[in-house]
Amino acid sequence: MKHDVIAFLTNVGEYVGSESRFIHVGMTSSDILDTGLSLQMKQSADLLLKDLYGLRDVFARRAKEFKYTFMIGRTHGIHAEPITFGLKLALWYDETCRNIKRLEQAKQTISYGQISGAVGTYEHLDPFIERYVCEKLGLKPAPISTQILQRDLHAEFLTTLAIIGSSLEKFTTEIRHLQKTEVLEVEEYFSKGQKGSSAMPHKRNPVTCERICGLARVLRANALVSLENISLWHEKEYRAYTRTYLFTGSSSCVNEERNEKGRSLRYCSEVCDGSVANSAKD
Repeated sequence: MKHDVIAFLTNVGEYVGSESRFIHVGMTSSDILDTGLSLQMKQSADLLLKDLYGLRDVFARRAKEFKYTFMIGRTHGIHAEPITFGLKLALWYDETCRNIKRLEQAKQTISYGQISGAVGTYEHLDPFIERYVCEKLGLKPAPISTQILQRDLHAEFLTTLAIIGSSLEKFTTEIRHLQKTEVLEVEEYFSKGQKGSSAMPHKRNPVTCERICGLARVLRANALVSLENISLWHEKEYRAYTRTYLFTGSSSCVNEERNEKGRSLRYCSEVCDGSVANSAKD
């Protein structure tokens, strides 16, 4: 059929019978797909915020723990003046608080649905249906839509995830540098039985930090696609579907804990919670 919603409705119709003709009456596919995607993105934001709160709390606690742990400050990669590791963690705490505010705003931005029919004119639907459905889903009815929810909504969400990912990359890049053999001021947590290399058993590599840095690039690339999606032909075209659904899902999964290979926020919390500042061990 080459049409996902028609395939779904056809399958449902085979079980419901002739009454199935009323299921989709007055609606267009985007009423289902875009409203459903908004609901998923809102729920995704709740999961991500939970992990951001956790990361913020880790930074707050460890900043106090290392309040008097001295280290050298660097500018241009060169020794400058003394600072403390706690000051560095306090800086990360403050940035994480800003990221929480950004994501809370992005969650509100994307929490809209539409049930307005073809090209958004309510030709065969009463706007009451849209208000009723959105209220049931915990969404707000879009003040105005075409055949789709406008893609600047999704772009704000994805660019926010890219900013958060860039912050995580910033934190973990710093840990990676401080764990270099010739520096070794901070170490990523190394669990019992963990191996650093199949050929060099002495290695204690910052592999989780490296993983987070790699995933941050995925988030930035997806954010660029979301910006390209804002400009569409007239009331709708298929670019609005293919790229929005594909890249929105992958960006959320990069951060969400339920994706084992891509739970950047949870990984960062674990790294920062378990990292050791070497001067504190003496």
